[in-house]
Parts: sequence; structure tokens; C-alpha cells
Amino acid sequence: MAYIVRLTADAARDLAELHTFIVGNDVPRKADYVLDKIEIVLTSLGENPSRGSYPGELSALGIKEYREVFFKPYRIIYRIIDDGVFILMIVDGRRDLEPLLQRRLLFP
Repeated sequence: MAYIVRLTADAARDLAELHTFIVGNDVPRKADYVLDKIEIVLTSLGENPSRGSYPGELSALGIKEYREVFFKPYRIIYRIIDDGVFILMIVDGRRDLEPLLQRRLLFP
């Protein structure tokens, strides 16, 4: 069964901010490369969304409705609902994500 992959507004904003950050701190070619690779990961979720693991910060709280995959160091956090994969966050995994996860997923 193929799933439809959808970006939420927050995830789309994450991608735009990521691109802007990389362009400002590296070269545009690198920013385009990173976004292309993330797009490949997102597309692959349409075929096998269950392959992602549970985010450790949420799993520790007993929350298992969200999953994540990586394009290191970026974490792509999503939720599977019916035949859709909803991309909720695309963030740098080197930062402390607990406050962001709480703000975006638990207490929006």
C-alpha cells in the first residue's frame, strides 16, 4: 500500500529555514543537496512509513504515535494516519529537542 506523504506548515517552514541557514553558513549548492536528500527520505516514507523509530524523548513518556527517520544530523518526525504520512518536524538532531517536541507535538 502506498501512503501519501504530506508536509505540515511547520515542516515546510523547517525546510525553508534549514535551506536559508545552510546558504548563509555554507554554499547554496550544499543547501540544495541537503534538501534533495531529505526529499528522497520523505518520498521513501510513502512506501514504508513504519520503518521509522519512536523518538526517544516521546517514547520515554509512553507516547508511540510519532516516528522518526534521519538524514544525519537531521531528524524527520512524522505521524501515520490512515493512508497518510504527515511530516511534522524536520530539525537538526544536535539540538535539545525536548522543548520543541513539547511545544509542537504535545502542547500545540
